Amino acid sequence: MPDTAPLWTSAEIEAATGGRLSGVAFEATGITYNSREIVPGDLFLALKGARDGHEFAAAAFAAGAAGAITEHPVEGGPSVVTADTLRALEALGVAARERSARVRRGAVTGSVGKTSVTQAVKAGLDLAGPAHASIKSYNNHIGVPLTLARMPRSTERAVFEIGMNAPGEIAPLSRMVRPHAACVTTIGPVHIEAFADGEAGVAAEKAAIFEGLAPDGVAVLNGDTAFSVLLDAAARKAGARRVTFGTGAGHDARLIDFEPLPQGARVKAEMFGKTVDFALGQSGFHWGLNSLCVLLMLDALDVPLETALSALADFQPLAGRGQTTVVAAPGGAFTLIDESYNANPLSMAAGFRSLGARPVSAGGRRVVVLSDMLELGDQSRVLHEGLAAAIDAAALDLVHTAGPEMKRLHDVLPPARRGLWRETAAELAAEAAALVAPGDVVMVKGSNGSKASLVARALAALGGAG
Repeated sequence: MPDTAPLWTSAEIEAATGGRLSGVAFEATGITYNSREIVPGDLFLALKGARDGHEFAAAAFAAGAAGAITEHPVEGGPSVVTADTLRALEALGVAARERSARVRRGAVTGSVGKTSVTQAVKAGLDLAGPAHASIKSYNNHIGVPLTLARMPRSTERAVFEIGMNAPGEIAPLSRMVRPHAACVTTIGPVHIEAFADGEAGVAAEKAAIFEGLAPDGVAVLNGDTAFSVLLDAAARKAGARRVTFGTGAGHDARLIDFEPLPQGARVKAEMFGKTVDFALGQSGFHWGLNSLCVLLMLDALDVPLETALSALADFQPLAGRGQTTVVAAPGGAFTLIDESYNANPLSMAAGFRSLGARPVSAGGRRVVVLSDMLELGDQSRVLHEGLAAAIDAAALDLVHTAGPEMKRLHDVLPPARRGLWRETAAELAAEAAALVAPGDVVMVKGSNGSKASLVARALAALGGAG
C-alpha cells in the first residue's frame, strides 16, 4: 500500500471500533487527542481526562481535523460515535496491528533507558526499511494504542516503548502490541512507592512484557541485573527464545570494553561469539550494555549487524538525556551535559561515573546539579543520601542540589564538595551564574517532576542559547 493511502477511513474506523458515522464519510492522514497538535487531515480523538475532549472538538475541526472519534455527535465536522473513546482507541490500535500483520514489532521496557533504547532501535529500523516507533515517552495506556493506531500502512518494522507507574500495567500493553521481540533494559528502584515488595515487584512487573510476545518471540534479557533469574523465568514461561547481554562469559552479547571519547565512545564486544569493535554516538558508560541490548533487538527484528552498528554510530543523545553543549558564557566557556529529563538511583550512578571519566581543562571542575528523585516511597531518604558514595567514587568536585529530598544528600556531603542548596530548582536556576566557572564540565540531573530542566535551560542561557 503506497504512503499516499489514508491512515484511516471513516468506514475502517467504524469497523474497528463498532461505532457509527455521524455526518459525511471522511479520510484521515494522522491521529491525535490534543486539539492544539492538529494538522489538516488529522483524526481527532475526544478522550476524557482532566478535561472532556469533546469540549475541544470544534477547535480541532477549525484547525483542519478531517473527522473525530467521539461518544456523541459534535458540531463542526463528522465523527464516528462510540460508547467509549479510550476503548475505541485501543480497538483502533489492535486493528492497525492486524492489518499490518507482516510488520516485525519490538517492545522495550526497563527501569532506566527505555526511551533512548527505543529510539536507538528505531534508528536501526529506519536504515533497514520503512519503520515506525513511539514518540517522546508515549508508553502508557494512551500512548501505546495511539502509537499503534498511527502506524503507516507501509511500515515493515516497528518498536514500542512500554512503561508503568503501578502493578498490572505492562502485560495488557504488551498483549496489545504483540511484539516479536521484547527487552528489559535493566531493573532498579524506580516507581517503587507503588510496590509493596520494592524492586522485586518492579522486576516482576517489567518481566510481564514477555506475556505479550508473539509465538516464537525473542526475549532480550539483561544478564547483569540482580533480577536476571526472574526475567529468564518469565521469558521461559512465555515460551520465548531467550538471548542475553552482559559483561560476563556466556552471554550472547558480551561487553568486553567501553572507552569514552570526547565525542561518543568505542565499544568492544562479542556478538554470538564474534568479536565486534564499533563506534557509539553516546559517551555514557551505561551505553555499553544499552548498545548490546539494541543490537540484540535489531537482530531479532531481522536487521543486519552492519546496519545496526551504523545506526549506533550516528545515534545522538536525546533531549534531556545526555545532550552535550559547550556554553560560551561571558566569563569563559563551560561544558553542559543535560540529563534533566529524569532520574533514579541507577541513572544517577551511571551519570556520575560518566562525568567522572570526562576530561576537564586546567582549573576546570566536574560539577553536578541535582534535583529530587521522585516516587521512591519510604526509601527516598536512604537512596538520596546513598548518592554520596557514587559521587565520591566518581571523584566529582562540586555538588549543587535543589529540593527537600536532595537536602538529605547535601547534608551528608563533605564540606569541600558541598555546593549550593535551594528549596526548588527554580530558585537554583535563578543563581545559574554562581553554579559554574570557566572550564567546568557540569551535568544537570533530576526527576522531570522536580524541574531540573529549569536549571539546564538557565545554564544554557548564560551563553545566549536559551
